[in-house]
Amino acid sequence: MDRRNFFRNGSLFALGTSLLNPFDLAAAPTDFDTLKKNKKAKNIIVVVSDGMSIGTLNMADLYLSRKTGVGSHWLQLYKDNRINRGLMDMASASSMVTDSAAASSSWGGGVRIPNGGLNISANGEEHLPIWQKFKMAGKMAGCVTTVPITHATPAGFCVNSKSRNSQAEIAEKYLNLGFDIMMGGGEKYFSSEYRKDKKDMFQEFTNGGYQVVKTRNEMLSADNNKPILGVFNTDGLPYTIDRNNNKELTEKVPTLGEMTQKAIDRMKDHPEGFVLQVEAGKVDWAAHGNDITGLLYDQFAHDEAIKVAIDFAEKDNDTLVIITTDHGNANPGLIYGKKANDNFDSLQNYKHTNDWILNGFGKETSISQIKERINYANNFGVTDEEAKSILSYYTDIKSEDGVYNSRHLPFQVLAEIQKQHNSVGWISMQHSADYVELAMFGPGSELLTPFIKNTDLHYLMLEAAEVENKF
Repeated sequence: MDRRNFFRNGSLFALGTSLLNPFDLAAAPTDFDTLKKNKKAKNIIVVVSDGMSIGTLNMADLYLSRKTGVGSHWLQLYKDNRINRGLMDMASASSMVTDSAAASSSWGGGVRIPNGGLNISANGEEHLPIWQKFKMAGKMAGCVTTVPITHATPAGFCVNSKSRNSQAEIAEKYLNLGFDIMMGGGEKYFSSEYRKDKKDMFQEFTNGGYQVVKTRNEMLSADNNKPILGVFNTDGLPYTIDRNNNKELTEKVPTLGEMTQKAIDRMKDHPEGFVLQVEAGKVDWAAHGNDITGLLYDQFAHDEAIKVAIDFAEKDNDTLVIITTDHGNANPGLIYGKKANDNFDSLQNYKHTNDWILNGFGKETSISQIKERINYANNFGVTDEEAKSILSYYTDIKSEDGVYNSRHLPFQVLAEIQKQHNSVGWISMQHSADYVELAMFGPGSELLTPFIKNTDLHYLMLEAAEVENKF
């Protein structure tokens, strides 16, 4: 195979180009024949914690280490020196600060595009997404996520769309493209009850030979010899800790690790192998809300999915596991202070997310009810003045904006109150331009160098699997 076919447009591994100009799409070619090559990767699993700042990874490891004596699976891979590790520049074509659509498209299409789109450049040029390339090469392909399956990160590996918001249309494209297993939330993009065109995409998928599953038990019992569409909530899935503390949700909604295992079981026996994207999408949603409990427990869910992927790869020996994030968000961290240790340990007593807390209030809520609900969820008392400041956001006196905050609830206000008790600080409620962690395990991991551009990962996956970039 002529590996120079991989370097169309000379975009692979021009390390340093993005440092000089993060919006420059051009790069000097480098031939992978100069790099040491192990056996090819028959399978590829990409495990993404959406919106994970380095502080999120750090705090998750600290929390688990102090609570259980054992840290996160991701950091343990570092500590045991079992993986190749690098940093990745995630800038989009329009900004040093990417959104999830452009970030996923850089991996999916191999080209930087403007924020908001999926694998379509500003000039309208479409770039074939990598899961379609692998399907054409004979592999199975799928995605699982804790947000709508039509959301930006899975869609960036799968489809072309001018707007990431065209999720009803993206649902139709998934069916037309015949992906083998797609699971997450997003009923409102499939059900005739919610779609503007009243099209019943669940029935369309059933007519197309798919098993449509809507509960955890239905997923677990689904036939691994048929394609699967799993949709377990109207929008995103519940936050992990809220799910874990609600029997009904625990019975209805699978964990990210369970979805990952099901996807592997569905595709692992395919002779030509498979590719799978796994996304902990609600890490990003929690960061946008400065919601420490949502953030940590959904990062733990991501970490459980890492274990599922690594356990399979260790036994399989033909699987490349890629672990990363698409961008930072809100840059949270444990802040210095005399009580930092004890304050951080108090998070072990938190039972629910800030999303759960704040969505339980309304105009009629009393000060005492606010204090009672926060004390139940976080195991500390707020003052009357703090409770009044929260209540004011429900009486049209104030309005807090933010992504995924349609009710304009006071997430930032509550996070500032919590900071006094848990020593966790946030710099914003938005994405950041951090270079992101990138770790690889298995065949093809030796191709990773210490610093790459986001688009390089597209070509690295093709090279690792020995799939030519000819489509």
